[in-house]
Amino acid sequence: MMHGRNNGKKLMAVRIVKHAMEIIYLLTDQNPIQVIVDAIINSGPREDATRIGSAGVVRRQAVDISPLRLVNQAIYLLTTGNRESAFRNIKTIAECLADELINAAKGSSNSYAIKKKDEIERVAKANR
Repeated sequence: MMHGRNNGKKLMAVRIVKHAMEIIYLLTDQNPIQVIVDAIINSGPREDATRIGSAGVVRRQAVDISPLRLVNQAIYLLTTGNRESAFRNIKTIAECLADELINAAKGSSNSYAIKKKDEIERVAKANR
């Protein structure tokens, strides 16, 4: 957990993830770990646009993303989407996390991570 009053509270984070896994199991009847793995695979962008500058001219170039960065970016997008959906919402953060993971595992466009992944890949495609 990072940002604000939840900063550094590891036990709270563990409790939230545990509760979210229970919700995922009740809603999907699947192994929650497999749902998380599918969500990470589906929400990681395959290519990105990077800045390449030479002789004062800066342009963007599409590049493939390494496997480690793909996983890191996917987890970052999932947590950011979870934080934004839980902010000023009646639903608990565990319920929001479960919804985000289920939608990302399905590849649904209701997921913040899937939307951002599509946006990143669209920008990279335009800069090929």
